[in-house]
Amino acid sequence: MKKGRHPGLDARWGRRNRKLSRYRRSILMICAVLVCMTVMLAVGSMRLQAKNAQYKAQEAELQEQIREQEDRAKEIDEFEEYVKTDDYIKEMAEDRLNLVDPNEIVFKPSE
Repeated sequence: MKKGRHPGLDARWGRRNRKLSRYRRSILMICAVLVCMTVMLAVGSMRLQAKNAQYKAQEAELQEQIREQEDRAKEIDEFEEYVKTDDYIKEMAEDRLNLVDPNEIVFKPSE
């Protein structure tokens, strides 16, 4: 069909094409917004995963420090119990005060 033969039909097709092009533009804009949002979410997710890995490493390090401090506290408690024994008192008396048991024989080097 040639243009101009059916003016009403041509006008309807023109309006329909304009509506379709507006509809296509709207769809393209929505798709562009969705793509931008997806990219932003992906970047944010990658940042969060990196931060999470960093926090997990820090947590492991802190757990190790806690374990070391618990071991140290246990050693201190054991030493505290040892300090209360007669063996410790005897050892300190011998080392610091040069005291000996009555049944011990002391050999001193001649000068």
